Amino acid sequence: MGCPLHPQTRGRSRAVGDAMTAGATSTGEGLLYVVATPIGNLGDMSPRAIEVLQSADLIAAEDTRHSGRLLAHFNIGTACVALHEHNERRAAPELVARMQAGAVIALISDAGTPLLSDHGYVLVRAAVDAGIVVLPVPGASAMLAALSVSGLATDRFVFEGFLPSRSGPRQRRLGEIRADTRTLLFYEAPHRLLETLTDMSAVLGGQRRAVLARELTKRFETVLHGSLEQLRDRLLGGEEHRGECVLLVAGAEEAEAGDEQVQRILEVLGEELPASKAAALAARITGRKRKPLYEQLLAMRSQSG
Repeated sequence: MGCPLHPQTRGRSRAVGDAMTAGATSTGEGLLYVVATPIGNLGDMSPRAIEVLQSADLIAAEDTRHSGRLLAHFNIGTACVALHEHNERRAAPELVARMQAGAVIALISDAGTPLLSDHGYVLVRAAVDAGIVVLPVPGASAMLAALSVSGLATDRFVFEGFLPSRSGPRQRRLGEIRADTRTLLFYEAPHRLLETLTDMSAVLGGQRRAVLARELTKRFETVLHGSLEQLRDRLLGGEEHRGECVLLVAGAEEAEAGDEQVQRILEVLGEELPASKAAALAARITGRKRKPLYEQLLAMRSQSG
């Protein structure tokens, strides 16, 4: 089902004309715009995004019914076609062919910036490979919005998207990035949030500073600060955790990240001794506290099992 159409005068606006000066050729080939839309508050829709969507020949939307409400609000009557993770590989060649014939297409997701834990990569890659100009129309991003208010380091960060849904693979992935000194950013589904915080506490250390941002720019917007253990305990205590969630975790301390010897000591002692004795002996050898070493060893065993 396409987006609802509204009578209006169509035609290329200045936005499309400006794109020609930004790298498009004059051979009649079209363009692909990657357009950010609001993550909640409609006031965050940029004038340029509205102009581009109004003047495009076609909008490729993740969910045409969902996006239809947004487009109707801004009186955007451009025709829509569904493009999502289930049909993107099949639909991309046809869309590329239309752009090669001169069409201007705008790509949007349900909310925020496309391609960030979202569909769109296949189409953008196909357009680039075909020599079609691809231009961004920047705007809202839940990831960056959360980072900007987190109070965590913003000079170096890494976006991990969604962690695996099952605890074993999730803990293994957390173990792989445990020593990363950059701020860690994740998306998480509300129904897995408590399990994820529990695994993060076990693998990364419960005292790691963290932030939980949910429903950003919406009515029940909440940003919670604390350690991983404190955030987990708040959820256990009944803290509301519905809605879209962004989890941010402080990077490892440089000393922790650089000391691979500690993990090796734990591995060797853990092969020969019960976890409690191995952690106690490792604490004596390394000068570290016993409890974090014990938790680390349990996480290592869980990952290997």
